[in-house]
Amino acid sequence: MRNIIRQFGSSSNLPELENVDVLFLCVIASTRTSNIPGITGAGVTPELTDYTPAADVELIIHGKPRCLTEIPRTIIEGTTAPTPAVITKASLELADVPFLVADAGAAIKPDLSYLNINSEPGGNIQTGRAVSNVEEIFIRGEILGETLSELTDHLFIGESTPAGTTTALGVLTAMGYDGNYKVSGSMPNNPHELKQDIVASGLKASGFTAGELASKPFKAVEILGDPMIPAVAGIVAGSSIPVTLAGGTQMTAVCAIIKEVVTGFDWNNLSIATTKYVAEDESSDINYISRQIADTPIFSVDPQFEKCKSHGLKNYLNGSVKEGVGAGGAMMASILKGISMDAIRKKTEEICLELF
Repeated sequence: MRNIIRQFGSSSNLPELENVDVLFLCVIASTRTSNIPGITGAGVTPELTDYTPAADVELIIHGKPRCLTEIPRTIIEGTTAPTPAVITKASLELADVPFLVADAGAAIKPDLSYLNINSEPGGNIQTGRAVSNVEEIFIRGEILGETLSELTDHLFIGESTPAGTTTALGVLTAMGYDGNYKVSGSMPNNPHELKQDIVASGLKASGFTAGELASKPFKAVEILGDPMIPAVAGIVAGSSIPVTLAGGTQMTAVCAIIKEVVTGFDWNNLSIATTKYVAEDESSDINYISRQIADTPIFSVDPQFEKCKSHGLKNYLNGSVKEGVGAGGAMMASILKGISMDAIRKKTEEICLELF
């Protein structure tokens, strides 16, 4: 397992979490920021990013999307990489891990049963008006976290939110953290300057400056965030069991909210799990951001896609996609249940073959 899961940051209780009951929750949300051309690869076109969260979870539940005619893909300069939902689906099915969906504000609702935290998508953060009901979303998330704690021993929380690294950068910047050139992205060429320009426009429109909202996390989300961030922060705050945030740099913004909102929070019960492609991404630095907040343990999972026959999965090695839909955490949950990485990779390739 050590060869597959690598740990960064402070110590953790990972060995204690082997072979315990696990539940996986995917929180879906949209932000109109994803409709800005060039900001994300989480959709064939900027307009289709509205469909990506729903299509991702439909794929996991139904085996194929129902709101789209084909699976979400990243297409950059002629190369194609399938949604990381295929990794999540393979991992959870092999380990028989229960999967739930929570809507925190998806533009397109999935054709399946889901928990409703919030219905309205986030706005374009360039306007400085991103999320109108942040505290309400947080409180609803908190209630959900309390409930889920009664159902399992270890909660994994993934997300599908196109342009989520840009909104995360917005929240981090508003709260005074250094995220410039540090947040990840779904494309080989991370558009850092575009992300920073969008955040700067949002700050200017809102009348605030970088760092001015260090002690006002809900306001930071209101002007520059997305609905997923307060929803997941609330779920973590309400949980009484260990939680693993299954995602990339977006999850550091969740940690920033928790740090300011939850007095006496027990950081020993929180970790982040992501893929090797985020943890070792030279165009971002999740560990640098995390150390500014709480030095949360970060686990990196290597799916070893260099061994794949699938050209789409091999494109992950070139910086396409990297993470999403809780892929890194789903693999870790499966490995903790005794499933081998070879089995996960083989199952992922089988799913891709069926879908294509």
